[in-house]
Amino acid sequence: MPKPLDWPCCQIAVHVPDPQPDHAVIKWYPSSPRAVRVRVRDYTCACKPTFYELCQSGGQYFIRRTRRFRQKVVIEESLWNTQASVLAIWSSLLDGTGR
Repeated sequence: MPKPLDWPCCQIAVHVPDPQPDHAVIKWYPSSPRAVRVRVRDYTCACKPTFYELCQSGGQYFIRRTRRFRQKVVIEESLWNTQASVLAIWSSLLDGTGR
């Protein structure tokens, strides 16, 4: 029987690696409804308690972090910024140099 925090793996999305010892710390902010529509451009696998989505809205990009723990779901966002700036943060998540 699976534990309550086990979710099935989609086996098509990237899994976020463990952070490297000297990883950069990404500042996260509570999610707020800033836009009517948000497009998810990329995402990580949701089989872990924490997963990420690379989002775009109105020419701005940001990363949405969803954390599931103790029967709660907490959604946070990085700063909204230019595509180049947020893609650099996204890359750091995917290679373990940022968290």
